[in-house]
Amino acid sequence: MDRFDVTSTAGDMEAQNMKLKKYSPFSLGKFHISEDYGFLLPDPLKELSHYYMPWMEIASNLPLLIESHQLRATVDEMPLLSCHLLKDHREQCLAHLLLSFITMGYVWQEGEKNIPNVLPRNLALPFVEVSRTLGLPPILGHSDLVLMNWKKKDPDGPLEIRNLETIVSFPGGESLKGFILVILSVEKAAVPGIKAIAQVINAVLQTSEDDLLQALKQLRTSIAEMTKALRQMHDYVDPAIFYAVIRIFLSGWKDNPAIPEGLIYEGVSEEPLKYSGGSTAQSTVFHAIDELLGVCHSKESTTFLHRMREYMPPSHRAFIEEIHSAPPLREHILSSGSHLLREAYNQCVEALAELRSHHINIVAKYLLTGAAKAKDGGLGYLAGPPQALAERGTGGTAVFSFLKSVRDTTLGGIIDQCD
Repeated sequence: MDRFDVTSTAGDMEAQNMKLKKYSPFSLGKFHISEDYGFLLPDPLKELSHYYMPWMEIASNLPLLIESHQLRATVDEMPLLSCHLLKDHREQCLAHLLLSFITMGYVWQEGEKNIPNVLPRNLALPFVEVSRTLGLPPILGHSDLVLMNWKKKDPDGPLEIRNLETIVSFPGGESLKGFILVILSVEKAAVPGIKAIAQVINAVLQTSEDDLLQALKQLRTSIAEMTKALRQMHDYVDPAIFYAVIRIFLSGWKDNPAIPEGLIYEGVSEEPLKYSGGSTAQSTVFHAIDELLGVCHSKESTTFLHRMREYMPPSHRAFIEEIHSAPPLREHILSSGSHLLREAYNQCVEALAELRSHHINIVAKYLLTGAAKAKDGGLGYLAGPPQALAERGTGGTAVFSFLKSVRDTTLGGIIDQCD
């Protein structure tokens, strides 16, 4: 459905109400979004059947194999396995997680030196097969790195960093683990906000000002908690280790000068394929909030952000599209004439802009400070830090100009009380 304009004239109110009746109640279950975990995969699987033991063994020893420069040789000897024994969605997700980590390790084992131009068929074929089944690209993305890659130390304990481990890892030790789990904490903090999005839309459908006001307050609080969770990055991740050791394994083969032609997936395509690396822009949370609030980014930023949706699970993409198809919140608030609703809406926009400002500060610290600390090398198994993406994000963007543009256009969404 297309968006429609909600007018403020009394004569159009009946027509508006008729239009609202076309929309069914908005629910999270339709999009396989958990009431407790949001976009996180609830209780991810940690092991596959014995048939897939070669994948499990390589993935579980990934840091050692990479640091000893043995991963490529080990993968070259790996048997070609079919995905037909993966019984359900959780097994498919774990397979994608394992193969995505192995792929990134295989490509970046030697850093920016001796980068292979072919991913061997015993890795490429099953990776593409399970990717097609899940509707995901055959590369490590946010959904693999964060949403599917966690387990509790104490199964009955809380979903907090102190009680969490990653299922698969790269070189980078505690900083890599901290990087993943801090982002996971941001996703967890977003859960009340995700539920608030559904409540906002339903409140607009039911023209309930009280319910809408409460839902907007809940959304603002959730965004503030996301910012608080993101601040933990300073406590858990060493900037020099992130820059010199971790970052390259999140880099893709699109818009990356180190591998400009892309990567041939043997047995899949004779031509190189290009995929972006992992990026926070692949998190459904930010897209969903933008869509709800009606935040309009620049043409260049919008093009990139919409491309990043291709790296989300299909049901999460559908969630964003459904929000876009719902009656526009901003127009509803403008037509309501309610000072309280405008204020609550603006507080959500301001909280989102603050979150994005903090993200800019994090990136500045981990790129600029990290680069300065890492320039002498000696931090990992490589002679020095990678240089190809020195000024770009792992997704391939000119990271600072992109993040500042997105933050500024967010602030531009504030409704002036005179409107």
